[in-house]
Amino acid sequence: MTLEQGSLQTVVSIDALTRLVMAVFTSRGMSDRDAAIMAGVVVAAERDGTRSHGIQRMRGYVDSIECGWIDPRAEPQLEHTATATIAVDAGNGFAQIALARASPDLMTLARQHGMAVLTTRNSHHFAALWPDIEPFAEAGFIALTMVNSRPWMTAWDSRQRVLGTNPVAFACPRAAGGPVVWDQASSRMSQGDVLLHASAGQKLPAEVGVDVDGQPCTDAAAVLAGGALLPFGGVKGSSIAFMVEVLVAAFGGGKFGFEDGRAAFPKATTSNAGQFVLLLDPGVNCGDFALRVELLLAAMLARGVTRLPADRRYAARREAERVGISVRRDLLREVERFAGG
Repeated sequence: MTLEQGSLQTVVSIDALTRLVMAVFTSRGMSDRDAAIMAGVVVAAERDGTRSHGIQRMRGYVDSIECGWIDPRAEPQLEHTATATIAVDAGNGFAQIALARASPDLMTLARQHGMAVLTTRNSHHFAALWPDIEPFAEAGFIALTMVNSRPWMTAWDSRQRVLGTNPVAFACPRAAGGPVVWDQASSRMSQGDVLLHASAGQKLPAEVGVDVDGQPCTDAAAVLAGGALLPFGGVKGSSIAFMVEVLVAAFGGGKFGFEDGRAAFPKATTSNAGQFVLLLDPGVNCGDFALRVELLLAAMLARGVTRLPADRRYAARREAERVGISVRRDLLREVERFAGG
């Protein structure tokens, strides 16, 4: 690690940060294998510039484990419930660990049948979604995933928290370059980005949140404390968040956001909910799928599109691989304290 002179940042290698984050999880009872999975998603977010879901969230992970809200030793239980459907009980552990256990079977089913579905229940997801599905697109699949969370957001004509920010991510392969991957919350701004504004003492843009009385509010701390986030696109974001609840909780057997139950664990930060993953094998219907995607992208670029989804992340990744990750010094010190047990 080298400290940048006169800066609040420090530069750390990807490997060093991964080992440090792994130590946080292993010191709290997680196996090396599972700690590597969790460190991978945290460091990937930091590496690729998704700071709202990187090491800023380590305190939430630590608090949620230490108060007994999450079981760091949970072993997911897989069940093949239909020809191309896998249901996983994560055992009150992390969704990414459940996904890692199920991914080989999920890809095999998708290749055999052209599609496959994974549902996960009794799980915690506190990271970005794109790391979950980018590997599937790299393997040639179209992938769609979503998770629900405890209520943070208004819906339709409500002015109170009723649905989670319920993010959705999509990834598809292409013939040239890395997969096209997008990851977006159903809210106008993700809860993680609101946390960043609150920690920096910055005002929120207009129409991002409301206060406890349902009035427009730009104070990030007030929105988080008792207010609510607003859906993107008004009713359209509300409808997507509702769809996520149906697919994850009603179809997949996870808890609805309002069933979260974290009130009994005052330090709990994550949501005990679920995840839905759909894989499609494009070769079933279209042998030149990747070239067709290139044709679409070329048409978009020719008409003024200058940046594709994931381009910024890929650029940040290349820079981090070249020189290391620039992280906030205070956050790194906090992670070092957590790693010490």
